[in-house]
This record gives sequence, C-alpha cells and structure tokens, in this order.
Amino acid sequence: MTKPLNVSYTPMLDYGMAWELQKLHVAEIDKGERHESLMLLQHPPTYTIGSQRHPEHLLLSKEELEKKGIGLFEIDRGGDITYHGPGQLVGYPLLVLEGGKGLDLHGFLRSVEQVIIDYLAAHQIEAGRKPEYTGVWVGDRKICAIGVKFNKRRHDRGFVTSHGFAFNIKAGIAESGFTGIIPCGIQEYGVTSLEDCTGRTFEVEEVAREIVPYFTKVFSYKAHWPDKVWT
Repeated sequence: MTKPLNVSYTPMLDYGMAWELQKLHVAEIDKGERHESLMLLQHPPTYTIGSQRHPEHLLLSKEELEKKGIGLFEIDRGGDITYHGPGQLVGYPLLVLEGGKGLDLHGFLRSVEQVIIDYLAAHQIEAGRKPEYTGVWVGDRKICAIGVKFNKRRHDRGFVTSHGFAFNIKAGIAESGFTGIIPCGIQEYGVTSLEDCTGRTFEVEEVAREIVPYFTKVFSYKAHWPDKVWT
C-alpha cells in the first residue's frame, strides 16, 4: 500500500523558523503523530554552513552580510556552505528510513538526486551526477545542492530525514547569492538555474507543484495536501 505524504508549499519562510519546524515535525513523525512530509518553500537570502564547518568558504564579513541583508546559520546537516534565497525551490523531505540490514543512507541521497534529474529531463535538460560530489549537475554547473540529516529514531528503529535540496530556478541566482561563498567548497565548478538552462521563465510555485509527482514516483508515496497547507 502506498504511504501518504503531506506536501506543503510556503512562498517565503525565515530559515530559522523552517529549521525549528523541521525539528518539531521530525519528532512528531517519529512518534507516529504526523504523516511523513515534504516541505517545499523559499527562504529569504541566507547562507547555511553544514557539519563540515569551513568558515573560510564564506567570503563576506559580518558587516557585509548585514549590509546585504543575508542571514547566516551554522546547522546540523551534512555538507559545507550553501546559499538559499528567492528564486530557489527548497525541499525538506521528512521521511522514515526503517532500520535493518537493507538500510541504504547513500541510496536516499541518490534518490533525491533522481527526482531532480527526472524533472529536468522532462524539460529536455540532460542532468546528472558527479561521482565525487553530492547534488545534480548540468555539465560542470550545479543546479541543485543536497544536504541532509539522518535523525536517529527512538528505540534505535532507523532514521527520520531532515533538511534536503535547494533547486535553483530563477536566472541570475548565481550572481545574486553564490558570489559571496565558495559553494559547497567547490572552486572549480559554477552554478546554474532552470531558467538559465532553458531560456524560459518559471515561477517557483509552479515548479513546486510540478515536481511533486516526480518525488512521489521515486519514493513511492501518494501526495496529500492537508487543508490550508498549500498557501
């Protein structure tokens, strides 16, 4: 039987608020008080530093960050520094990974990548992976960054995932946010967006709606939009 997946889209949500909401939902999912979920949203301009902790990959001073209005968070996901901002679709899959011999944490990351690869293929964009890096690439430019946390469940029964993917949609996002960092610590490659690759215009909410069937197909869920969640 296909499991239900609560899906929500929020046009703009402060990063700190979204992080706290993830923690709350992870605890509720672990207790069986909430269905597994996919949070889709946009953030105001924000840099997040993952568990690899390379502060030298942030190229702006505190004063410059304040002047530009960019938030900064050191968080508990894997990976290095990345950017979130308007024009980017952020997805937080909060899913249960059962414990046991067949548990494949790397497989989860590959599945998240596959969602984006399949979506891009539907728009005639050939995207793929680089063996040494997590994420989705179009040629030598990253179009989607991925960083997750595997939250240990009670009684050692597997994990609930949090954090997720950041899919660049609007043209110019590379110049607007990524120039202040060395994205994911990768100096030799750049970033791109859906609009840059297609020459077409997309709305982030449009992409959010379109991507849900690709997600549910890869992960074998049935999407459910609770009342007043998709805003």
